[in-house]
Amino acid sequence: MVVEERATQPAEEEVHHTIYSVANLITILRLLLIPFFFAVLVDGDSERSRLVAFVIYAIAGSTDWIDGQIARRTHTVTQFGKVVDPLVDRLLLASGVVGLYLIDVLPLWIPVVLVLRDLYLLYGAYVLEHYRIILPVTFAGKLTTAVLLAGFSSLIAGWPLVPGLRMVDSSWLPGMGAHQAALGIWFVYIGIALSILAAVQYTFVAVAARKAARARAV
Repeated sequence: MVVEERATQPAEEEVHHTIYSVANLITILRLLLIPFFFAVLVDGDSERSRLVAFVIYAIAGSTDWIDGQIARRTHTVTQFGKVVDPLVDRLLLASGVVGLYLIDVLPLWIPVVLVLRDLYLLYGAYVLEHYRIILPVTFAGKLTTAVLLAGFSSLIAGWPLVPGLRMVDSSWLPGMGAHQAALGIWFVYIGIALSILAAVQYTFVAVAARKAARARAV
């Protein structure tokens, strides 16, 4: 991972300070979709509501790749997008995992782990802000987000169903017992493992970045 400081930007990518761009418009629309998705998922009590929630969530999740591609290909990468787009991803993941817990699809420990992980990363970003350091999103972080979004989408739709492993019959470990479970639960398990690994990687890089910033300040 490369440490990026606000004072210098990579030569190949000019960062603008306007918020008026097509990519940012898509990011804002993604943000506006989150409360609609959450309300439909939690308040709905029918298969149709779950389907609508799935469609909204899938649109909000898939357009993450689109706004990034538009920003890079049109050379309209903005500071607003670099800050807000990852935040929208975090909110989208949080709304998905909390919503799935509230409708009794996921056990409590899964949203607790993922939400605490995001709070930890936000605290790290706050600490590095003091040194005017921004850590760019890593491949591990992007992969974690993609895997979790795919898993949550499958769980929201409740499809496709796969047989349980018949290993542990516990409501705390969906898919491990005899009952069928949506394929997405396995994506969620993989995403949790990846998210913890990404947080560990972030910690090592953040500590090194802070030490380097302190050394330059002396």
